[in-house]
Amino acid sequence: MEWILLLGAGIVGGVINSIAGGGSFFTFPALMFVGLPPVVANATNTFAACAGYISGTYGFKKDIVQHTDKLIPIILWSLLGGGLGAYLLLSVDESVFVEAIPWLLLFATLLFLYGQQLNQWFASFAKRKGLSPIWATTTLAICLVLVSAYGGFFNAGLGVIVLSYLVLAGYTDINQMNGLKLLVSSSVSLVAIVIFVMDGSIDWLRGTVVMLGTLIGGYAAARLSRNVAQQHVKMFVAFSSALMTAYFFYDTYLSNTVIH
Repeated sequence: MEWILLLGAGIVGGVINSIAGGGSFFTFPALMFVGLPPVVANATNTFAACAGYISGTYGFKKDIVQHTDKLIPIILWSLLGGGLGAYLLLSVDESVFVEAIPWLLLFATLLFLYGQQLNQWFASFAKRKGLSPIWATTTLAICLVLVSAYGGFFNAGLGVIVLSYLVLAGYTDINQMNGLKLLVSSSVSLVAIVIFVMDGSIDWLRGTVVMLGTLIGGYAAARLSRNVAQQHVKMFVAFSSALMTAYFFYDTYLSNTVIH
């Protein structure tokens, strides 16, 4: 039953990631449900999601290479931020991370719900503010490091934050933005995985089962996306993520109080 649950969560997560984003709302809780410690579940979820990021990046390669001069800095800042986030995850006490999980899920849920409005606000802000080239470059580099650090620490919601960053950076082509989003996510995940491997924090067997499910789900989504309205999928993800967030708030802050 454990393997069926993980494979099923991976399939659902793969479908959701391909159509609307938000697959980690299903894969991360599933890994915790089968008994993995929170930090290990988070590291394993990062490993499981990475294959989808890499394959997606390859699929958008023609869009990504339109501005080759910007790719190296984007990759380097993403690697730096992802490494910092992963190091921070392994440095904090697990009890601190457990208490942070509901808030991280709440943050990711709000990003999922209001990400489009956030992107529109960033676009409006970017048009109004005429920053000097040096200041703009420095600010965007810092923003990308912080965004990537979040992804190295907690993977859920990373795609929405990266898209917001790309809007702020002045990108407008949606295909190029999706490609760069996946490139950043791949870079963040790869460096985080290296650090997690060095620490022995990845459950390879369970992570591989989830990853297999995400690949199956991603492939199936190519057919489903033609028959299922994206708005319905987003409503399903929003409802599910809200329930999971509420559950983790209850489990973390209220369950012991109720028992006592």
